[in-house]
Amino acid sequence: QVQLVESGGGLVQAGGSLRLSCAASGRTFSTYAMGWFRQAPGKEREFVSAVSQSGGTKTYVDTLKGRFTISRDNAKNTVYLQMNSLKPEDTAVYSCAASPRSPTPTGEADYVYWGRGTQVTVSS
Repeated sequence: QVQLVESGGGLVQAGGSLRLSCAASGRTFSTYAMGWFRQAPGKEREFVSAVSQSGGTKTYVDTLKGRFTISRDNAKNTVYLQMNSLKPEDTAVYSCAASPRSPTPTGEADYVYWGRGTQVTVSS
């Protein structure tokens, strides 16, 4: 069992930055690929980014490449999402998730543990 808790969300002006964190419980964090997903109001949840168990492979949705960076620290059982040049359309609840698959699964069904999410609101 892995419990995930996100933090770092908030209100930011367009063009600003936020760094989300996702802290995992348990001693098996390094055996899971980690992903970030987001769900905007009235929309389906969508894949944002994933990082492999070692951190050596990273995948991003094409529309966010260059603005978002995923990373992980296995010693701290934490995965991060650095978000730069934020836009109002980035407003969503951001959730992290853990997958036993490798290297960087992009489908929701690949993930077995989910956090509750953190709200990111970008004002124009």
